Amino acid sequence: MKTQPLKGMRDLLPAEQTLRDHIQAEILATYRAAGFQRISTPILEDLENLDKSDGGDNLNLIFKVLKRGDKLAAALAAGDESKLADMGLRYDLTLPLSRYYAAHRAELPTPFKVIQTDRVYRAERPQKGRLREFVQCDIDILGDSSPNAEVELIDTTARALLRIGFTGFTVNINDRRILRAMLQAMGFAADTLDTVCVSFDKLDKIGAEGVRDELAAKELPADAVAALYGFLQQGDVSLEAVASRCGDPALADDLRYVLATCEKIASGRYAVAYCPSLVRGQGYYTGMVFEVTCPEFSGAVAGGGRYDNMVGKFIGQQVPAVGFSIGFERVCGILLEQGYAIPGAKPRLALLYLPDADFAGVLAKADRLRADYDVTVLAQAKKLGKQFGTLEHAGYGAVAFADNDDIRPLGQKSAD
Repeated sequence: MKTQPLKGMRDLLPAEQTLRDHIQAEILATYRAAGFQRISTPILEDLENLDKSDGGDNLNLIFKVLKRGDKLAAALAAGDESKLADMGLRYDLTLPLSRYYAAHRAELPTPFKVIQTDRVYRAERPQKGRLREFVQCDIDILGDSSPNAEVELIDTTARALLRIGFTGFTVNINDRRILRAMLQAMGFAADTLDTVCVSFDKLDKIGAEGVRDELAAKELPADAVAALYGFLQQGDVSLEAVASRCGDPALADDLRYVLATCEKIASGRYAVAYCPSLVRGQGYYTGMVFEVTCPEFSGAVAGGGRYDNMVGKFIGQQVPAVGFSIGFERVCGILLEQGYAIPGAKPRLALLYLPDADFAGVLAKADRLRADYDVTVLAQAKKLGKQFGTLEHAGYGAVAFADNDDIRPLGQKSAD
C-alpha cells in the first residue's frame, strides 16, 4: 500500500499543524469579536447547484462523485456520461453558504454576519501554491445592501491580518459595475464583457500592449480594443477617469465612499487603493470586488466581493450578499517561510519517569509544571543523550525528571 497522500493533498506534521491552529484561532477570535457567527456546511453539494453557481473557471475543477448502486448501473447502461454523477465536492464556501441561507433564512438574523473556516476542493493541476484540498477562512454579510457591509468586511479582515503579523499590505478595491459600464461605452458588447474583463484583469502582469494583443486575438471589435488601449496609454486610470467614461458617473459613488472610509479606518496601518483592472475570476460577483496584496509576495493573500444574485438562484428573489476570504494556505506558507513563532507560547517540557515510578504522582507533578510549561510525560530511555536529541528535534526546550527537581534545558551537551 502507498504511504504518500494523493497528488494535491498533503499530510501536516505537528509543528505546522500547531502553527495553523494558532493562526486560525487568531483569525476566528478577530471575526467573533466583530459579531460574526460560525457555521458549517457539508463538503458535498448537489451537482446541479455547483454547475449553476457562476463559479467561472472553478466549474471546470469540480470533483464529481459517481452515483451509487442501481442509479449508477442505469446511467452506465444509458451510455450518457453526463448522467454518471449527481454530487460534487464544494470548490469554495460561497455556494454552500447561499444554499444554507436559502434553507434557514427564517431562523437567521438580518443582516446575517457569518464565519466559515473549512476545507474546499478543486481538481487543480498540483503545483507549488496550488493544492487540490485547502482551507478557506471566510466572513460574509447577507441581507445588507449598503456599502457599509463592504467597509466592515474590509476592516475586519485587515484587523485579522494585522493580528497574525502581516504588515505593509494593500487592500485593492474595484467595482465591476463601473468597469463593465466603461467597456460597454467603448463599444464592447454586453455578452463579451466577461472575456474582456479576464484579459483586463492581467493589466499589471502583461501591460497595456498585452491586454490589447489578447483582446485582438479573441477577435473582439477593433474599434473597442483601440479605445481601451488608448485609454490605458494615457496613463490616467484613476477612479474619476474611469467614472467619466462609464455613462453614469453616479455608479462610482459607493466605491468613492468605501475607499474614503476604509482609508480613514486604516489610519496608516495598511494601504487602501483603487485598482481599475481588478476583476476576480468568479462569475457570481455583481459589484465591488477586493483583494489584499503584499509587496514582498506575489499574488493575493485575501479576496472577495459582492454577490447579490447567488441566494436568489435558490429562492427566486435577490438577497444582498458580500464576502471576504483569507487565503489561509498562502498565509500559513508565508509565515512558515518567515520562521513565525507563536507569540506568548509556553516552552515545551518533557517530564521523564522511571519504570517503577508512581504514575499518578508523575501526572500530578506534570500538572504542577503546566503553570509554566506545556508538558508531556514520557518513559525515561536508557540512552538519555539520544532521547534528548529526539526531544530537541521535536521542539522541546527542556526536560524534567519525576524523581528529582532538576529541569535541564535542551541544546546543551549531555552525557548518557
